Order: sequence, then C-alpha cells, then structure tokens
Amino acid sequence: MTQFDNSYVRLPDRFFTRIAPERAPAPEMVLWNADLAAHLGVADWDAEICAGNVIPDGADPIAQVYGGHQFGNWSPQLGDGRAVMLGEVVTDKGRFDIHLKGAGRTPYSRNGDGRAWIGPVLREYIVSEFMHAVGVPTTRALAAVRTGGRVQRERAYPGGLLVRVAASHIRVGTFQYFTAREDYEAVRLLTDHARARHFPQATNTIEFYQEVVRAQARLIATWMGLGFVHGVMNTDNMAVSGETIDFGPCAFIDGYSPKAVYSSIDTHGRYAYEQQPSMAHWNLAQLGSCFVPQLEDELGGQQQAIDALTEVLNSFPGLYQAEWRKVFGAKLGIADAREDDLPLIQDLLGMMAKDGADFTNTFRGLLDGSARDWMLDREIFDDWSARWQARRSPDWQDIAAKATPAVIPRNHRIEEAIQASLAGDDSKAKRLAEVLSHPFDLAEADRDLGLPPREDQMVHMTFCGT
Repeated sequence: MTQFDNSYVRLPDRFFTRIAPERAPAPEMVLWNADLAAHLGVADWDAEICAGNVIPDGADPIAQVYGGHQFGNWSPQLGDGRAVMLGEVVTDKGRFDIHLKGAGRTPYSRNGDGRAWIGPVLREYIVSEFMHAVGVPTTRALAAVRTGGRVQRERAYPGGLLVRVAASHIRVGTFQYFTAREDYEAVRLLTDHARARHFPQATNTIEFYQEVVRAQARLIATWMGLGFVHGVMNTDNMAVSGETIDFGPCAFIDGYSPKAVYSSIDTHGRYAYEQQPSMAHWNLAQLGSCFVPQLEDELGGQQQAIDALTEVLNSFPGLYQAEWRKVFGAKLGIADAREDDLPLIQDLLGMMAKDGADFTNTFRGLLDGSARDWMLDREIFDDWSARWQARRSPDWQDIAAKATPAVIPRNHRIEEAIQASLAGDDSKAKRLAEVLSHPFDLAEADRDLGLPPREDQMVHMTFCGT
C-alpha cells in the first residue's frame, strides 16, 4: 500500500502550482521496474496510473517552479514545463518523489507541448537504472510508458512518459528562482526543508552548503570514472541532494577523449567531459550566492557571510580531487590511492587519449590482460604496466572488478533500441535494461553489448528531446 506524505506542498503556494497530468490517449507499459515498485509500495500500479490518467489515493500533483543558468545564461523562470510530481512516498530507506516526466503542459511550459517522445524516455530509463546498478547517486526510473499519442518534433514521434523517482527534485535553480526575486523568506524555508530532508546532520545553513559541496564532489568523480558526459549541466539540472538528474543528451565515451562532447546544443563544449568538475564548481558558486542574505543574519554581517561561503566553495577542488583519486585508484586496483599515484593514473589516461582507446574496455582489460590490445604503442604501455604491477594492492583484482563495469549503456546500443521501439519492437530496450541492471557480470550471450561501435555505428551527437 502506497504511503504518501507530501511535504513539499506544505511549503507556501509560490513554490509550485497544483495541476493534474494531461490525459494519455492509450497508455502502454514498455519498461516496468518491478523491484523498485515493490520497494515503493506501488507494485499494483498499471499503465493508467503511470501515465497520470488515474491519480492514486494520497497523491497531490504539482509542478514545481525554479529558475537557472542555461549554458551560462540566466533564465529567471523555468520550472516543470513537462512534468508533474504526483507526490512523495515514504519507505524504510527514506522519502522519494514520484514524478511523471512528459505529463503535459503546466504554467511553466514556455510555449512547449509538455510532452516527451519515447526515445528520450527509454534513454533515461536505461541510463539511470544502470547508474543505480553501478552505485552512482541518481534519480531512478519506475516505468517507461508509451502514451498512445504523437509528439511533434522534427517529425511526429510516438509519445512517451517516464515515471521518475528521486530523493527530491530540489535544484540549485530552485534557490536561484527565489533569490532573484529577493524572496529571502522563501530561500530560508527552502534551505530548512532541503536540510531536514537530505542532510539532517547539518545544523545550520553553512553546514548544509558544505554537505551539498561534498555530495557534488563525490558525484562528479563517479561520473568521470565511468566516462559519463551529462551534456547539460545547467543549474536547473543540479539536484542539491547529490543525485544525477535529467539524462537528456547524456552519453558514455567509447574511444577516450577528455574533450568529448555529444550534446547537439553544447556547441562550444561548455559541458565537455573534462569540463564537468569546473562546471559543478561554477554551479555551486551560484548556489552559495543564494545564502548570503540569510547568513548575514546568522553570522553577523555580509563580509562574514561571504568569507564563510567562499571557504566552503574553495574546498570543492580538493574534495573532488580526493574523490577522483579514489575512483581511478580503485579502477587500477589500488585500495589507498595517494597523491603520488596521480602520475600513474594520468599516464594511463594520457595513453588512452593519444590512442583513442576504449574507455571502459581498457580499464576492464586490466583484469584479463587485454588492456594492452587497445593501445597502439604497446612498448610504452608495457613500461607503464610494470610500474602499475609494482603499485597495485594484493587484492587488486577484487578492487578493480568492483570499480569498472563489464558493460555500459553504449550510445549506439541505446540508439538501436530507440529505433527498434519506433518500429514497434521493444525487445532491444528490454534486453538493455535487463543486462545493464547487473553490469559487472556479463554473460557470454551478451558479450556483444560490451563491444565498442564500428565506424558505421558511432553516435556522435545526442539530443535532449524537448
């Protein structure tokens, strides 16, 4: 039995708009996350509920308002333009939002249709569940639904809807929205709400900010360890909970390039793979500026507030580097990666970048001896390997096996699944979702999913789907 307890709607009305999802003509379940459904107490939900045609007892549907910097440009009002939050459910592991993405127009749609098509829905389902399976903090997918309607983009596509589950949908942009309006009471209320919900150990505003900074340092390091490129790290796409959110034009690197960009709208590489740490730092600076007025009261002056926030913000690079070192050290089978291990890690990445070596298979190949095969200059690799063997931990294989999955959501495989689904065949999407739910253990029959793309299969550009 679903237990709703909708705390966000107890905030003032200016935080959201109550609105019901638009009706889907003929909803059909494409992917259903039975394990997550059981945990949330929604195992009896069907396509009608997941599409928003039937509102479950206790739900209180809303669209949340927020602003944000999009590619560095300020947008004073964004908000849930194509999503409706049904409400919050409480489990033994905490409180979770249930969100219908692609549920139709809201007051924040900005002339959009409020809908999604099935391609981006399948992408987010597959990628977010993979991220969960490899231990990356992330929103999750409960269901992918075909709505029975058509969505017009560059052509008409089958409509889709994602049922997304998150620790919350509070974003950096949520704080920015109220700060820009000089609604400091709302910022304070939001801070108290988010602190109680995500970081109850934080006793005040500056400690809350510290926790958000730490969470983002951990999150971005895990992205980097997977070769993950988010693609649209706007401040409205950064959740203060520390979860990955909004998987629009995301992609995973095949042949390693630190400058990898896939998003069709990232024309200047603002959110390239190597830029992600600095972009997270920039986003956190925007969040910190929202806390100045309330910290003036807490700390006794504007300069004291700015100094305290600056100190926390300046801790991000060190926190991130420590997390990055831990992530990549583990991929090399090093249990206690130190500062003096950086050359070993960076030299391997340098070889990989020079040769365009497959990111995932090179690291995975350290386990079975095939990493050398991905290199063009194997003598240089052999020299590196001798250094690595002298440094790795005694139980290095156990450490490395848990740090690099055997299979990732390859861009070309996701595209294949989307194209098959457009033709009425959901089997490829279902297979990907199943295999990627246990990505460290690849069965012989699924070895093809671990292969990099041929030249004619490469996906060089991804799209957000709005």
